Amino acid sequence: MARQLDEQIAGRFPVGRRLRVLDVGMGHGTQALRLARAGHQVTGVEQDATMISVARAALGAEPEGIRERMRIVEGDGRDTGVHFVPGSFDVVLCHAVLMYVRDPDPVLAGLARVLAPGGLLSVLVRNGDALAMRPGLAGDWAGALAAFDTTAYRNRLGLDVRADRLSELTGTLAGIAAPLNAWYGVRIFTDTAAEDAGLPADVETLLAAEERAGRTDPYRGVAALLHLCGVRG
Repeated sequence: MARQLDEQIAGRFPVGRRLRVLDVGMGHGTQALRLARAGHQVTGVEQDATMISVARAALGAEPEGIRERMRIVEGDGRDTGVHFVPGSFDVVLCHAVLMYVRDPDPVLAGLARVLAPGGLLSVLVRNGDALAMRPGLAGDWAGALAAFDTTAYRNRLGLDVRADRLSELTGTLAGIAAPLNAWYGVRIFTDTAAEDAGLPADVETLLAAEERAGRTDPYRGVAALLHLCGVRG
């Protein structure tokens, strides 16, 4: 997914421009740190104290120049209006957050509000059009049948969460003036891999296959996750 994001950034902004980036639900800060290392000014928002601690430790191990380019704000995606003024950011990331939000529309509207004109909104969601794939490939036929008519599911952490359908999110992005510019599938061939599975020897070949499938129909339509990129009008 990092390659997809880099592709979208490169296609929208001049080479070498230092962007203002907001990463909502940054988790351990992996993506935020990667972008700070690339020279961008990054603000990470996270509400989980353990994840904030991990992110701060990782940031503390970076050189001073990178530490100065990244700050961490405690909060969640529903309070961006409290922390930031409209048009504050060139790029806004919301990755693996919406599945935990009962109503994603206000969250997305708030993120679009802090996005500058021409800015990029990057959203990663569970694919509500392909929820039957994981139980079906695991041989759970009853679970596969039940998944066709819902966007609710239980994730690997045992939490009851929700998925989003491409058509509905496309409409939402258009309604908040950040219409869909591109979309990709994520985790097409690797979704059923065990959480503790090590990297294969030919990991570059695996990544190339995933990357190719993630931008190719019909494969991307059955991906576990959808990566949507909208552009603020």
